Formats: sequence, structure tokens, C-alpha cells
Amino acid sequence: MDMLIFEVGIAVALITLTGLISAKLRFSVIPFYILIGMAVGPHAPQIGIVDLRFIESSEFIEFMGRLGILFLLFYLGLEFSVSRLMKSGKAILTGGMFYVGLNFASGLLLGWFMELPLKETLVVCGIMTSSSTAIVAKVLVDLKRTANPETEIIMGMIMFDDLFIAIHISILTGLVLSGATSFLSVLLVSLSALLFIVLFLIIGRKCIKYIDKALNIKSSELFLLTVMTLLFLVAGFSETLHVAEAIGALMMGLVLGESRHASRIEHQIMPFKDFFGAIFFFSFGLTIEPSTLGGAVGMTVIAVILTIASNYGAGMIAGRLSGMSPRASLNVGFTLVSRGEFSIIMANIGKAGGLMASIQSFAVLYVLILAVLGPILTKESPWIYSQYARLRKRMRGKETG
Repeated sequence: MDMLIFEVGIAVALITLTGLISAKLRFSVIPFYILIGMAVGPHAPQIGIVDLRFIESSEFIEFMGRLGILFLLFYLGLEFSVSRLMKSGKAILTGGMFYVGLNFASGLLLGWFMELPLKETLVVCGIMTSSSTAIVAKVLVDLKRTANPETEIIMGMIMFDDLFIAIHISILTGLVLSGATSFLSVLLVSLSALLFIVLFLIIGRKCIKYIDKALNIKSSELFLLTVMTLLFLVAGFSETLHVAEAIGALMMGLVLGESRHASRIEHQIMPFKDFFGAIFFFSFGLTIEPSTLGGAVGMTVIAVILTIASNYGAGMIAGRLSGMSPRASLNVGFTLVSRGEFSIIMANIGKAGGLMASIQSFAVLYVLILAVLGPILTKESPWIYSQYARLRKRMRGKETG
């Protein structure tokens, strides 16, 4: 009996149910999607016609998750156009460089401490440096901090981080997915990926007036089909050049972010991003065998401590350089602690390249902990700072008195 559609229906029902629960609890939905994916799968039971093992539909769900990555990165590109990147130059350069540098160094330190091979270490660096744009944006809105003075520096640092992610994914693609073995071949593949990004952005910006003209379509159906054509052709073509299809989607989004039709594209793409993005996190959880997570606990705990310390340092440095108060600087660091979609994408690159399976388990635990801990630290950062200031005052009083 063909159960494909029924199994997909069950998967969507489970995703919807967990989404409703997370909304009720006012928590980030990403860990809930991953957890429900982990709860089912090959180890789960079959109850009557309800087969929670998803044997027949697993490949199809995985493909829908792949589409989710494309839509997530395409939407990210639409959100931060090249022009916005240039306007936020100061905030990006000061805060972003410290943020990426400290978190990347933490990944290198962890890789060295755990004696990981080079490829695995670089994937771990990507996992630990990729802040979750989706969670950070949602937390800022929920806590009504979008008008706070530190929000500009937070967004600048996120944009710098997103740019880093694009470059790092392209380098990982060359290193992990291309099959290149020598240093020269890896360097050539990585440089060709970077060249693709630069050329695409330059040519895309030059051609934006022609793209605007082509998108001047009244019919919503034909408008959407034209956008989808651009997205899938560019993503697919980039893959033929050994550049991750996700990078192609991001580049297409960056170019269309300059278009006068950008808001219309965002409006039409958002439902696809939300639906297939949710499937992506569910499908990632579906590939995880819960019994394998135990071996990654130690590594994850060290990584979480390093990430919080790095974010604290980056926030304080960026805040001081921007003339902000220590309290606002702490908000900056803790707001960026959450990890989510891009850490999972980095882990998937490692999986596609046949790297150590423990990296997948590490990524799951790491994202789960920080996707929950990040919003809590953000919300409680004023209280944490007041406790810290009170303790510091008391210690100074003892020293003088």
C-alpha cells in the first residue's frame, strides 16, 4: 500500500503540534522540531496504520528538508542586501570581527583539545560561529528590544556573521564535498567558490535593472514562478561548479534584495521558508539516533562554556568600542548566544562529506542547549548584570574597608 502521502501528513501533524506547544511555552521552536524528529524514525513503533518509522517517506522528507535550506538562505539574502551590508560597515567591522574571531578560535581550541582531524575541526568551527538569525530576531521582537541602542550593533554583528557563514560554507564545500585531496586542489576549489560569490554579486548588481523589468509582472502566479525559476536555476548551477546549492540560493537572495520587488518576493517566499524550514529541522532530527548522543555530551558542555565566554568577550569589546554601557554590552553578547539553522547546515555538510558521525551528535546537543539557553540569557541579561555589579561593589567595599 502506498503510504507516502499519509506518512508526510503524519510528519506535518507532528511538526505542527510541537510548534503549537513551543508557542504556548514561548520558547524557540527550532529545538522542538529537532526533538520530535529524533523521537520518531527507525527506532519508533508502528501503531496500526500510523508508522512512526517513516521508512517509505524518509527520502522524500529529506528532499523537502533540502528545499528548506534553499528557502532559508534565499530569505536570508533578501533580508540583508549588499547595500545594507555597506551602510552598517562600522558596526560590522568592529563587533563582527571580534565575534567571529573569538568564536572561530573557540572552535579551533575545541578541535585541538578533542584531537579532531582538520576537516572535522573546521566544521566544528562553523557550527560554533554560526549564530541563529531566526532565534535572535524573534527574541529581539518578543522582548521589545528592537529600538534599543545596542540592537544596531547586534544586527551588524549578525550580518557580519552571516557573511562569514557564506564564505565558510563555500570553503567547507571545497574541502569536504568536492573530493579534493591535495592542498592545491582544495585551495583551487575554495577560491573558485569565492570567485563565484564575488562575480555573481557584481554581475547581479549590474543586472538588477533588467531583473526588475523582468519581474514587473501583475500575475502573482507568474511572478512567483519567475522567482522560483531564478532560485532553483542559480542554486542548481552553483552545485555544478562544486559550490553548495545553499550558497547559490543565498547569492540569488542577496541580488534580489536590491530589487524594488524585494518586499513582494519576501511576502511570497515566506510561507515556503516557514514550511520547508520546519521540515528541514524535523528531517535533521529524523537522521539522529538518540542512543548515539551520549558520546558527545563532554564535547558539547565544553563547547557551550566556550561559546558563552566568547560571546561575553565579543559583546563587551564591541560595546566598549561603540561607546555603550557595560549593561548594554552584556545584552549584545548574550543575545548572540543562540545557535540554530546554520549550525545544522554546517553539520549536514560534514555528514554529506562522510566525516565523523559524532559531529552530527555534537551539533544536535549543542544547538538544542543553546537554542534554549540563548533566549533565557538574553531575557535575564539585565538581572545577571545587576547581580554582577552588586557583587563587584561588595568586593570593592571589602578591599577598601
